Amino acid sequence: MEAIEELSELSKSMRQAAAVLANEDVDETSSSSSKRSSTFLNVVALGNVGVGKSAVLNSLIGHPVLPTGENGATRAPIIIDLARDTSLSTKSIILQIDNKSQQVSASSLRHSLQDRLSKGSSGRSRDEIYLRLRTSTAPPLKLIDLPGLEQRIVDDSLLSEYVECNDAILLVIVPAAQAPEISSSRALRIAKEYDSEGTRTVGIFSKIDQAASDSKALAAVQALLLNQGPPKTSDIPWVALIGQSVSIASTQSGGVSSDNSLEMAWRAESESLKSILTGSPQNKLGRVALVDALAGQIRNRMKLRLPNLLSGLQGKSQIVQDELVRLGEQMVSTAEGTRAVALELCREFEDKFLQHVTGGEGNGWKIVASFEGSFPNRIKELPLDRHFDINNVKRIVLEADGYQPYLISPEKGLRSLIRGVLELAKEPSRLCVDEVHRVLLDIVSAAANATPGLGRYAPFKREVVAIASAALDGFKNEAKKMVVALVDMERAFVPPQHFIRLVQRRMERQRREEEVKNRSSKKALDAEQSILNRATSPQTGGQQSESMKSMKDKSSKQEKDAQEGSALKTAGPAGEITAGFLLKKSGKTNGWSRRWFVLNEKTGKLGYTKKPEERHFRGVITLEECNIEEVADDEGGSSKSSKEKKANGRDSGKGPSLLFKITSRVPYKTVFKAHSAVLLKAESIADKAEWLEKLRNVVESKGGQVKSESGPPMRHSLSDGSLDTMTRRPADSEEELRWMFQEVRGYVEAVLNSLAANVPKAVVLCQVERAKEDMLIQLYSSVSAISNGRIEELLMEDQNVKQRRERYQKQSSLLSKLTRQLSIHDNRAAAASSWSDSSATESSPRASGPA
Repeated sequence: MEAIEELSELSKSMRQAAAVLANEDVDETSSSSSKRSSTFLNVVALGNVGVGKSAVLNSLIGHPVLPTGENGATRAPIIIDLARDTSLSTKSIILQIDNKSQQVSASSLRHSLQDRLSKGSSGRSRDEIYLRLRTSTAPPLKLIDLPGLEQRIVDDSLLSEYVECNDAILLVIVPAAQAPEISSSRALRIAKEYDSEGTRTVGIFSKIDQAASDSKALAAVQALLLNQGPPKTSDIPWVALIGQSVSIASTQSGGVSSDNSLEMAWRAESESLKSILTGSPQNKLGRVALVDALAGQIRNRMKLRLPNLLSGLQGKSQIVQDELVRLGEQMVSTAEGTRAVALELCREFEDKFLQHVTGGEGNGWKIVASFEGSFPNRIKELPLDRHFDINNVKRIVLEADGYQPYLISPEKGLRSLIRGVLELAKEPSRLCVDEVHRVLLDIVSAAANATPGLGRYAPFKREVVAIASAALDGFKNEAKKMVVALVDMERAFVPPQHFIRLVQRRMERQRREEEVKNRSSKKALDAEQSILNRATSPQTGGQQSESMKSMKDKSSKQEKDAQEGSALKTAGPAGEITAGFLLKKSGKTNGWSRRWFVLNEKTGKLGYTKKPEERHFRGVITLEECNIEEVADDEGGSSKSSKEKKANGRDSGKGPSLLFKITSRVPYKTVFKAHSAVLLKAESIADKAEWLEKLRNVVESKGGQVKSESGPPMRHSLSDGSLDTMTRRPADSEEELRWMFQEVRGYVEAVLNSLAANVPKAVVLCQVERAKEDMLIQLYSSVSAISNGRIEELLMEDQNVKQRRERYQKQSSLLSKLTRQLSIHDNRAAAASSWSDSSATESSPRASGPA
């Protein structure tokens, strides 16, 4: 009986555990708090009509409560929910109806049940009869007495309603006289159908006394008790009963020692069974053996369920603990404690905010994306072409101080042009500040939402966000002033060296043009004078004719070079690809190699191959960081000796140089491969002029220079090179202005690139860094300055949060208690199982030894 009591407590704990896992409200102080009913303690009686089912259940109850009879007294399911009360006498029966208790006798209950069953004598009533009894003799079980299996109301639906419960114990009741035909028992077949492994089935042989003279039946009963029956019965524990002990005790209860009559009757039943079933195991005879068998099967079922329940409880405990951590501890009621909680929440917010900003969590990456993407793109999209349109440049220069070609430089107008273009950079800078400000506001909001403590106090959370946002607004205004000041610094001061370079380049351009003109005219005069000198000098006829022929050939070649155009080829939609042969000086052999060069003005790259039909370049020069220099023939290393030059005449080897050199803007860098300079030679003056023009356009658009043979930067000039001529002689004003604003545009683009690099630095300094330090300092100081009353209002906890915390605290306490209880039972079951296994191992050799 004590084993059943212990299992009852375990069943209650398991029922509460299942309710907790199902998120049901459970009161750990109440035994009936869970809405779930335990099926571990359900015992369902299965058997044919007249096999003694009700008598067996009466034996478990300890009182003849259920009607019995040979012709099937049970015509409807009867459920008796038993509770043991040791304070009652063995004769007392308490009937509980709703919340009321009433003491009744066994005979009155039996007669009442007979009356109710007689009303359904047609055999068609399926309404169950439910009784809740409290006695000192019954184990705490729920007994279910079903009608005989032959009756019409017992169909599959009724059986599944009571038998299909996974943990209900099935009592297969068979009269002892039918033990030889046990394999054909319908009750056993139904039990096997629902419990194939036999883990929740107990077999009972009833009416042993009526089969005392049937040796065959007794032999079958003994074999089954020894687990030597048919295979389908070997995994089921069997118990033998007489079944009339309760009735006998009831008739004898009028004696003086009536309280002990029940124990005496059970003891007498056990003795009778021993005398009838000699040689049978004594632990399988009588009512006590039945209670022990039920306890064993109930324990087996619970042992199967315990590991899963414990695992579920551990997982649930972790969830509850995480939720309690998220909800936080209960607020301290004192003013000092409330302020300490507020400052602690500020520290938690600070940690989350810094994680988002410095660690890139949340929207922190958008700050870098703004610096690397949005802001540089806005700078590149400024309408420079519209502002540097020739008509707009003329208008700005004329509005400033007028443009006169004979002046050195219209500096005031160009300064006005620079200031107007740089003014455009203010708006992208302000937009960058606004974009970073929005990102920081999003980070503040995300950090507040990610702070668990602030989630409990919505008013305080709003206050923290408001303080942080106000600080960020101030940083935004300061950052805008800073970036505008950066732009104004560039607008206010243009280095004078820039305008000096404008003058130098203009003078060099004019000087170069005059040199080209003078060289051409001088060359023609020298050629004419040479012809006249040779014609008048005394020579033999052959020498004179040969000299005249040579002079004619040279003259015709010079005229041909002057008249023939360039041999270069162009391609591409806008003619941006130029190709032709150039001689490249080798660094190893110091000789010249004829190579096919291809220039792509769009990409700014010059590549070469050995032949035009080759598909892959042997070398590529990136012109973005290069300068172009013209060099004289002497620097290139002429292949003719001085004697040959003297024999051919004084000026015969000296003409316009076909050489030019590509060098790097940075002295220590190479142009390509390991070469710091590449020396090239055109095949004609026209080719050289076109190559230089194409290369000049590419190099100067990237900020490079084209230098003449004398060294300084040069461009085409319209003067003779003297300062007096440049300042006094008129020139093409529009051409001069175009050269100048191109130089100005290069300067403006360099300044914009500098702003694209410096504005993000100012934004980081004024917004991001101050948000990481000054904003948090303002937050702490502002919270510290709030009055105690206001702090208490802000930290007023939401009632829903409070209720949830209390609920989770109760669940945590209950989970700890249930886990502890179930773990103890699980450990006991494991120890008992290992002990039984070791006992069986030790006994097996002794059992086989004597044989």
